[in-house]
Amino acid sequence: MKNILDVQHLLAALIYSGLGATVFFGWFVIFDKLTPYDLWNEVIVKQNRALATVMSGLSIAMGIIIAASMLG
Repeated sequence: MKNILDVQHLLAALIYSGLGATVFFGWFVIFDKLTPYDLWNEVIVKQNRALATVMSGLSIAMGIIIAASMLG
């Protein structure tokens, strides 16, 4: 039986985690550029809870898509 915690699996997990975080950050930056307002300012300064809820849903969905694409 293969050991799950060998170096090859840990290295692959780190690489895919970094790749997933990079893709997710890139998605967020692109989405922020496509909207007519500054997302961070709307959510943090103006405390727009509706936009925060939409962004959290989109973030969860994007995370699921990225994770599924990495797992195959």
